[in-house]
Amino acid sequence: MIRRSALIRSLPNALTVARMLLIPVYVWLIATCDGGRSWPAAIVFGTAGVTDQIDGFLARRWHVESAFGKIADPLADRLMIDAAVIMLIHAGRLPWLALLIPARDLLALAGTPVLMGRGYEFQVNRVGKVATWLLYAALGFIMVTHDGTQWPLWFFWSGLALALVALGEYALKARREVLA
Repeated sequence: MIRRSALIRSLPNALTVARMLLIPVYVWLIATCDGGRSWPAAIVFGTAGVTDQIDGFLARRWHVESAFGKIADPLADRLMIDAAVIMLIHAGRLPWLALLIPARDLLALAGTPVLMGRGYEFQVNRVGKVATWLLYAALGFIMVTHDGTQWPLWFFWSGLALALVALGEYALKARREVLA
């Protein structure tokens, strides 16, 4: 019983760490493909997106949420999505304006530790979750569709807009809780 309990407590965080370990695999696959179109890279990327859903679900269901998971889970998502955005810009599959995603994430990454040190309790909001789902889907579709296919970009721009709205919500919450 003790072994199973330890496994249950550690599985969500193990999935988060596995997602982080998929980042260099994804980067290698997309960097060595032809023009940013790669089913293997998309499968690795999609696996990361699915594990994001599974680890959070399991942590909540089994009541094993941890301080590590609260930070590492969204960080793993941000790093994977940022890597995809940068690699797809490099491959010419996304416009430079897509750099707003990593810029937003750098801003949030820089501000979160400072705010947490002042008592801010970071919790991913619903808009941020939807933005992450849209970005995972859009970027995965961009990797497997032919160059010039527009519909995945509609998902991407929607995800970007929601990611910026989520950042605004985090900023307002921080202002109310910490800076007021």
